[in-house]
Amino acid sequence: MKTRKTLCVIGIILMIAMSAVAQNGDAKGSYAPVNGLKMYYEIQGAGKPLVLLHGGMVTIETSFPKTRPVFNKTWKTIAIEQQAHGHTGDIKDRPLTVEQMAEDTYALLKQIEVDSADFFGWSMGGGVALQIALKHPEMVRKVAVSGTAFFAEGQITGQKEMMATLTPDMFPAEWKQEYARKNPDPRGFPNLLAKVKQFAADWQGMTKEEIKSIKAPVLIILGDADIVRPEHAVEMFRLLP
Repeated sequence: MKTRKTLCVIGIILMIAMSAVAQNGDAKGSYAPVNGLKMYYEIQGAGKPLVLLHGGMVTIETSFPKTRPVFNKTWKTIAIEQQAHGHTGDIKDRPLTVEQMAEDTYALLKQIEVDSADFFGWSMGGGVALQIALKHPEMVRKVAVSGTAFFAEGQITGQKEMMATLTPDMFPAEWKQEYARKNPDPRGFPNLLAKVKQFAADWQGMTKEEIKSIKAPVLIILGDADIVRPEHAVEMFRLLP
């Protein structure tokens, strides 16, 4: 039953994302050479920097279609697409890890002369934000994470097993077409899925000691039927200083 519920959650995410794709189209972005990647990012709005970090399998456009225009009124938003996602190409033999994506993000921000920022990450992006707060505390003012666990057991029962069963055929054609339109490798969607599945299988998360050592204020956001257990979010909240 819980696995079925998880599949429903993924289905809802896909429908929302496809709707956002149809409404928004492509925004103008830039590329930066980062750790062997040609990494894509977009800057909008004005004010203090707010870094937006998308979830696994999705993009800037499909993660923040409604929230970003609101953020742009107060912050200068810097939205980044990670390895093999959206407009950013892949590195063949380099797996997706939170640690590597955090270092890629940090390097990109330093390259565009951002020394301090707020961070908002959804799902996988929340893990990247927490990793940056852990490893590069001087750069992070505040963090908000949504639907993010800090270790694998914090996810609902069956989540890892469900991820292992996903195949490209389970995703709508529009989803794959959108990937082909944006990514440097038009046929790379199965490769992205394979890397995300491996990421989900290998990911262990952060230790309680690491969470305790984060200095930046952290806001934890969780849906009432999210893939993260509410008890886990409470535990994370209590571990934070």
